[in-house]
Amino acid sequence: MWTATVAVEFIAVMRMEPFDLERTERILVVLPTWVGDCVMATPTLRAIRRRFSTARITFLMAPNVDGLMAGGDWMDEVEHWPARGDRNDVGANWRLARRLRGASFDLAVLLPNSFRAGMMALLSGARRRLGYARDGRSVLLTDRVATVDRGIEPHPICEHYGRIAAALGCPFPGDTLQLFTTPDCDASVERRLRFAGMDGGGPLVVISPGASFGASKLWMPERFAAVADRLVESYGASVVITFGPGEKELASSIADQMESGGEVFDDPPLSLGELKSLIRRAQLLMVTDSGPRHIAKAFGVPVVTLFGPTHQAWTDTDYADERKLSIQVDCGPCQQKVCPLGHRKCMDGITTDMVTEACGELLGSRTAAAVR
Repeated sequence: MWTATVAVEFIAVMRMEPFDLERTERILVVLPTWVGDCVMATPTLRAIRRRFSTARITFLMAPNVDGLMAGGDWMDEVEHWPARGDRNDVGANWRLARRLRGASFDLAVLLPNSFRAGMMALLSGARRRLGYARDGRSVLLTDRVATVDRGIEPHPICEHYGRIAAALGCPFPGDTLQLFTTPDCDASVERRLRFAGMDGGGPLVVISPGASFGASKLWMPERFAAVADRLVESYGASVVITFGPGEKELASSIADQMESGGEVFDDPPLSLGELKSLIRRAQLLMVTDSGPRHIAKAFGVPVVTLFGPTHQAWTDTDYADERKLSIQVDCGPCQQKVCPLGHRKCMDGITTDMVTEACGELLGSRTAAAVR
């Protein structure tokens, strides 16, 4: 999928002066705010760290993805956007800008396309500011990556970020996702699993049924429960159901409807760092098209993804241990957060047999490999 030809074809930077590795000593990288997008940015983050290996790199990111980046060494320090409730607080944003300006950045790299990211890069005083020339922010940038005109044709987000890396002089970074865990989160998850009696025996299966995108991505709880029961019966699986903000009731509903019993770690809820450790520990993740899917891919964990209203091409990678399930509908993929027709055929048409078969294929191959 990734070639030098692709890089040459898609990269167009309006400023021709190359980036001087000797003079680029301090770099600000503005991260996306969605969990999945952050994970899909990791090939580009890795590429930036490798090219500017002696530079001091600061990540500017939303507080909600702090745990996602923990454990890695691609940054030397972290700054946070104001919390969601303070996002429009002029004072909070000005204090952030003053802290960034005090760091004397040589370069700001903008992964999000937002005007807010461009304005903060300008206020940071960074000598050079690179990002996509869109959303009315071209005047805020010194180095403008031209947007590829594909109309409404979906294209992989990894490729979108990869063009930014290429504009910095990095080899095109590809789409191999990567994350790290921390010892404290690993130990916490092991304690929880041991307390729940899930520290040995059959495979650990994690179900992440939520979707912060919207209700149109959700699959029926009773179907998740039915598939989970089949995996327990056929493979002796232990099942943990995870949840994000506002999704505890959904996770508990699945556990309550399982005849074999499932575990919901809700006292306290898993942190994002612990979620990484749990997924890394698993033999299979069953998930909607949401952030945990990409976490599994970053740790090489087999994943079954249920697609409904979203186009698969936006998040496409070459990851081999993923089974993407969807059905053809004449109204999709619509990319809508709530089904505009009120029927959710795209999700409801995915059957328990389809999901069970895909899970069994991945679990069976892993079991066979372990025996060999």
